[in-house]
Amino acid sequence: MNREERGPARAGERVSGRVREDRGISTVEVVILAPVMILFILVLVAMGQLVDGRGAVDGAARDAARSGSLQWEAGTAMAEARRAAEADLSDVCAGPVEVRKTSAGFADADFFSVEVSCQVRGLAMLGLDVPKTLTGKATSPLDPYKRKAG
Repeated sequence: MNREERGPARAGERVSGRVREDRGISTVEVVILAPVMILFILVLVAMGQLVDGRGAVDGAARDAARSGSLQWEAGTAMAEARRAAEADLSDVCAGPVEVRKTSAGFADADFFSVEVSCQVRGLAMLGLDVPKTLTGKATSPLDPYKRKAG
């Protein structure tokens, strides 16, 4: 049986006077693919942190609106809203937490609305210093019994 009748050459078989070697090809594949897979996993983790940050900012806005709506006056309401948002976002935000009241005057309004925003550390772990500011908005009804009692 001659060479052409047997099909393609196998590892270690002589082909036109030379031995075909496949040893080491798996190592090359691992060296090339391992960094790509690690980078892909790190990108997934970074995007997960951004999603987690989005949920945390929305939750902080909800808590801030609720804390503010339970207060007697506007100044105290904003202070409590800011305190609640900062407590919720202490381990999520890279910088200061901004809390802004978006509803009408405290005495005339039926609702207390706030907007909470901060920069999250999503892509910093990859060495990409891309600031990502997330904003959450929430509204909570003012307690009608507290308002009338004061």
